[in-house]
Amino acid sequence: MNLKITGLHLEVTPPMRDYIESKLERVTRHVDDVIDVAVTLSVDKLVQKAEVNVHLSGKDIHVEATEADMYAAVDALIDKLDRQVLKHKEKRNERRAPTPAPAPEAPTEQANA
Repeated sequence: MNLKITGLHLEVTPPMRDYIESKLERVTRHVDDVIDVAVTLSVDKLVQKAEVNVHLSGKDIHVEATEADMYAAVDALIDKLDRQVLKHKEKRNERRAPTPAPAPEAPTEQANA
């Protein structure tokens, strides 16, 4: 998995980078086919915004969250991303493995009395 963390109008500190990486581990536990993750953190006056683009095999997921605190924005972002990834995984599994048809019952012999 390639991880790119970018800061717009702010510097991404090593503790923030470690925090994001530890939170993304929760998402990568659900799916194995994560190819690329791009996280963008930005500040606009008093609004802290976190965005993520996750490139999975067969799907790109974009999520964004805004909060007053950057750590809270990252937490909200990861919660939203986790729900989206689980939704994608469920849809993929439904398409890949359709429910099997019930097996026909074998005819039973009845004893004539």
